Amino acid sequence: MSDVTIDRPRTPARLASPSGQRPLGGRLGLDVPRETWPTAPELKRLEACGYSWTQLHAPPVEMLADALTARRYADCLRAVLAPTGLRVVLHAPDALQLGSTLHDRAFAGLLDCAVAIGAEIVVYHPAPAGSAASAADSPAADLAGTADDPAWLAEEAALRRFAALAERTGMLLAVENLAPAYPVPSARREPGHAPLHVRDLVRRVDSPAVGMAFDLGHAHVTAQLDGLALVDVLASAIDEVVLFHVHDNLGAGRGADTPPGIPPLRLDLHMPPGRGTLPWRVLAPLLRAHTAPLLMEIAPGHRPEPLRLATVSAELLTRS
Repeated sequence: MSDVTIDRPRTPARLASPSGQRPLGGRLGLDVPRETWPTAPELKRLEACGYSWTQLHAPPVEMLADALTARRYADCLRAVLAPTGLRVVLHAPDALQLGSTLHDRAFAGLLDCAVAIGAEIVVYHPAPAGSAASAADSPAADLAGTADDPAWLAEEAALRRFAALAERTGMLLAVENLAPAYPVPSARREPGHAPLHVRDLVRRVDSPAVGMAFDLGHAHVTAQLDGLALVDVLASAIDEVVLFHVHDNLGAGRGADTPPGIPPLRLDLHMPPGRGTLPWRVLAPLLRAHTAPLLMEIAPGHRPEPLRLATVSAELLTRS
């Protein structure tokens, strides 16, 4: 990593909520879809609608692995962020998998990019394990045996190395729980689909700079696949959470009829809160009692006007 990462000029307070009258105490955020490029007016509008956070997406692995290309990308992002006071989450490319020379170099470029734009949290998708096919025959909450898989061991070692650097910059690395986009046989479920497996990875790394990005929509799907209550899964992982990804879906028990505008069979829909079947009334007390940002990831095809989305979501998450 470059000197700019080590000598970061500003160290963010860990999950500190800004004061003021913004929804949910300044914890509400909105993702900029990876298919689009943000503009300063659009980001200023998010601020005006009450959002305090935004999530931006990093370029592909090969671009991050090249220092000059990564820096150019960061410079462009910094320019559009400059007029705003938004706090930033930077999402790693989905294909980035720690544990190889190229991808470790790309992760270093990712952290340099995060520092250059002032991002406080970096989100990372855990790599699939080489033995996931055999391990997935067990319930998702009982995948501890995959900790011995070579892919996960290499990833964990690399994550621990980068955690030491993140501690020096005040940045948080958030490992996200995943879910299958469409129904798949149990033999194709990955360890990263189990929130408690991701939680255990975070605990093994044992760094104040590494936490969990608890994706509520993903966990809704996998909890139903495993016959678990989502609120129980969240309660079991909540101490490790540094970021919530917030979106809705119809769960794993899809019937024969599909509502208009919804892709048939798709599980991971990324709809606005309240449009699906997540038990928001049960989840709300746990979410309100936490301090982590509530970053909404809403698919472009389902995304309402930002002010309405903020208003409805805040009401849903604050009512008893």
